[in-house]
Amino acid sequence: MTLFDDAPHAPEPRTRRAPSRGVVVGAWSLVVALLCLLGLSFLPTAYVIEQPGPVYNTIGDVTGADGSEVPLLKIDGTQTYDPSGALNLLTVQVVGSPERPTSWLQIVSAWFDRTRAVVPMEAVFPSGQTSDQRSQQNAEMMTDSQVDAEAAAFRHLGYDVKPTLAVTSVSDDAAAKGLLAPGDEILSVDGQRLTSADALRAAVAASAGAAMTFEIDRDGAQQTVSVTPAAVGDGKWLLGVTAQQSYEIPYEVTFGLTNVGGPSAGMMFALGIIDTVTPDDLTGGHDVAGTGTITAEGTVGAIGGIRQKMWGAADAGAQYFLAPRSNCDEVVGHVPPGLRVFAVSTLDDALTALQAIAHDGDLDALPTCSAG
Repeated sequence: MTLFDDAPHAPEPRTRRAPSRGVVVGAWSLVVALLCLLGLSFLPTAYVIEQPGPVYNTIGDVTGADGSEVPLLKIDGTQTYDPSGALNLLTVQVVGSPERPTSWLQIVSAWFDRTRAVVPMEAVFPSGQTSDQRSQQNAEMMTDSQVDAEAAAFRHLGYDVKPTLAVTSVSDDAAAKGLLAPGDEILSVDGQRLTSADALRAAVAASAGAAMTFEIDRDGAQQTVSVTPAAVGDGKWLLGVTAQQSYEIPYEVTFGLTNVGGPSAGMMFALGIIDTVTPDDLTGGHDVAGTGTITAEGTVGAIGGIRQKMWGAADAGAQYFLAPRSNCDEVVGHVPPGLRVFAVSTLDDALTALQAIAHDGDLDALPTCSAG
């Protein structure tokens, strides 16, 4: 038999357990971490990030200033050929600037990415230099590298490439205002032939303010002008002009690449010129990438960001990479899988490597970067 009460029983109240100390500490730690993470996403740093940038085939086409496809290298006045394969030049993209610094969140992310590098701001932007000033400097270095690449390539091809020195600009308050003009080729100074801007600066310094005799070629006519440097500071003298070394190139070379600066594409420009004006493919149809400055004499020099450039080459499908020997300490231990790197010191070294690649030569006999 079951007995039933007339009134229902109320349920016994449950006692809520207070969270443990560990749970409270953990929750607050999570809140603090989230707040710190939020702060890091906005807090500026004194670092920039270098990462692989666009890859350009020097014997291919690029997008021109008007948006159309144009050859990266165009050579007029001689027979040209359409090479196969690729001779890729590499770029490095910089994230961050004095005007738009990176956040700590970006920096932490880059530290864990082997394709990127974190470097101090002043290593890329010297103190007081703005982004616009850096871009202008890089554009000037790119122009210089193209001039040197032309000279190196045509010298290799057997042409007599003579250096020249020409005035590129004259400041409004220059001592040479009205005497020298942009486009003037400087034939001699005080009877001495000068072929570099450094030599001109040295001659001005040595003048100690005395009048200097310039033999110039202006629009095909030779003239003699006398210019007295102006004093600027203690024992310093200036003409107020900028001058650039160039060379007597046998054919007209036009570079279609825009919005890329710096000197590191010099070697690849020279190789591209040679490949364009010679009938045999330098690459044998292979995708080859490379980097390095170049002098008019064909010496290949070190560049910055080579690790990022190797990753850019690998991502673009390059099989081989030509690296300046002077960068080998940065190459060892950082070569991306599937990329074979050869060390070069001169334009001739690079051409020897391409010869072996194109004709299935003994690649093991080519110089590489090794530890020590």
